[in-house]
Amino acid sequence: MAEPLRNQSFLIERHGDIAVIVPMPEMEAMDDSFIEPAARLVTDFLRETEPSALIFDLSKVDFFGSQFLSFLLRCHKRIKDRDPSAVVVVAGPSKKARELLHMVALDTLWPLYDSRIEAINALASD
Repeated sequence: MAEPLRNQSFLIERHGDIAVIVPMPEMEAMDDSFIEPAARLVTDFLRETEPSALIFDLSKVDFFGSQFLSFLLRCHKRIKDRDPSAVVVVAGPSKKARELLHMVALDTLWPLYDSRIEAINALASD
């Protein structure tokens, strides 16, 4: 695993060709207007490294708003535009996050896994 990247809002790890994006708990309290600048680290990373799979590890956040969902969708679009066969999944969502992802039907777009390890193992076996 390469050295992780981090700012106050995100941790980014690389496991082979799989990128793991971990929003930090500070994201929950962040005003929507601050999400965009905080997310720049993630979008720059995806543009520069071009992973073949992406895991959103939501285990450190309990809830999030529409701006954060929009950010997740932009990341999904960036990776899929580059490689339509790229896989995007969600790991470790809280009960509230699962309900929100279900309410907006994103659980039909992204497979949900209980943990990051489960998601990495599933992607590595593909």
